[in-house]
Amino acid sequence: MAEKFSLKDHLFNAETLRQLAAEFAAGVPGFDEDQFVQEALAGFPSRELMARMEWMADCLEGQLAADFPTMADQLQAAMPPALDPAKTDDDFGHFIHAMPGILAVRHGLEDHRDRALDLLYEATQRFSMEFYIRAFLNRWPEQTLARLARWAEDENYHLRRLVSEGTRPKLPWAKAVTLTTDQTLPLLDTLHADPTRYVTRSVANHLNDIAKTQADFVVSTLQSWAKQGRQNDKELAWMTRHALRTLVKQGHAGALQMLGYRRDVPVRANLELGAQRYRIGERLEISCTLGADQDLPVMVDYRVVFARAQGKTAEKVFKLKVSQIAAGKPLKLSKNHNLKGDATTFTLYPGVHRVILQVNGVDVADAAFDLTA
Repeated sequence: MAEKFSLKDHLFNAETLRQLAAEFAAGVPGFDEDQFVQEALAGFPSRELMARMEWMADCLEGQLAADFPTMADQLQAAMPPALDPAKTDDDFGHFIHAMPGILAVRHGLEDHRDRALDLLYEATQRFSMEFYIRAFLNRWPEQTLARLARWAEDENYHLRRLVSEGTRPKLPWAKAVTLTTDQTLPLLDTLHADPTRYVTRSVANHLNDIAKTQADFVVSTLQSWAKQGRQNDKELAWMTRHALRTLVKQGHAGALQMLGYRRDVPVRANLELGAQRYRIGERLEISCTLGADQDLPVMVDYRVVFARAQGKTAEKVFKLKVSQIAAGKPLKLSKNHNLKGDATTFTLYPGVHRVILQVNGVDVADAAFDLTA
């Protein structure tokens, strides 16, 4: 049996510790590589991924200056070369280079704000400081937002991405930020026209976060950007689709209209399941036939209403097809949905489940099946 992949061991191990130790030895006179590697490695088995990062910072502290300005100079001296500025996407950096961010928050947040922000400026060109800028946004919102306004126009795209990613309302793994859209929209207004996909993806993800609580605001923002014409049409269309993905699943009328999908044209639908009873681990066979009296672009999704423990239910939305109905001609679609019994994020329970077919945000058909162990 293959050994289960461990992200924490992949990111933090003897090899990556030695890499980090060598960088500090090259930049900080007297730094003991072996001591750091042995101490950090000894503390790994009992710690999960994020805790390992904090532990590594603990181990570094013992060999760095106690006063933050000197420590910041040491952290900066130990930084590897900046990430390749010629790239335009998917160059996140290595998690071992989060150490300046952790220590900037620990020792610079209260009494050395400006030096700490200078350090984050340099560090994010090696590894994204999106987790660590948030502490400064919460503690010093006006001063930090002023920095971000300048960074939004920096020549380095990692700085520009940090401005969007670091202010996201629902950034995964990260602490919440107490910002309003009035504070962040000026930053996004600047960044939406960025030439780099790494930045525009972050802006779209940021809008998708906002859409979960302020749907109409997101639609109106995208409409405003379309009128401004500062981003090329193809990229803005991609950003719009990506930013509206949650609203599309919810059938939000304004979002679907922006993407060209009409809710006012009736769609005839027939939904069939391959069987009335399935076992956990089998594949649910879904097929449908759609028709309309006029040509119609369609976004076809299906929702599964899962039976849960204690008689409860839970819904999840899945993509079926983006297609086109020709007037008077049936559109036939099918999919096999894996009823995973070993998923780590969602447990299946026996009971009656429902499949609801959704076309352009409108429920058009449904069917039920019984799931057994």
